[in-house]
Amino acid sequence: MARLGIRINAGSRQAAGRRSRPKKKTTSEEPNAEEPKTAGIGTVVRDGDFSFKVTKTEQLARVGNEFLGTDAQGVFLLVHVTVKNIGDEAGSFFGANQKLFDAKGREYEASSEAAIYLKDSKSLYEKINPGNSVKDVVLFDIPKNMKPTEIELHDSLFSQGVRVSLT
Repeated sequence: MARLGIRINAGSRQAAGRRSRPKKKTTSEEPNAEEPKTAGIGTVVRDGDFSFKVTKTEQLARVGNEFLGTDAQGVFLLVHVTVKNIGDEAGSFFGANQKLFDAKGREYEASSEAAIYLKDSKSLYEKINPGNSVKDVVLFDIPKNMKPTEIELHDSLFSQGVRVSLT
């Protein structure tokens, strides 16, 4: 009797639910097409069943208080965002699904570990019913001299996402 073996590589990007990004269309494919403009702070954008509005950003060296908190490796960037469920059923917002980019296109992950020390953060996990909205803070630990250019907001791990300019 032959054995059937299955090998799973849990460390791969695909096993973690990440998919590759589709390539942008080049100008040779669409000679008269303009590059789509990226929304900015204060603009409502949509991804899936959530709408997002980035309201402001701020930087902190430490989150929490003198007794319970954590220091940034570099500096914490706090992105304040209003998330509204525009779908027909409850949805879950996870800060870990949001991504930050710098001018060189480098991707930074949200820091869920540090977010637990924020009084106003619901980004670890927040269930949002249809029509409801929450004000949230997504936190990133970035190098002190890094200039963030965009945040990519997602209604789920597998959604396409929508970018908002932070400059």
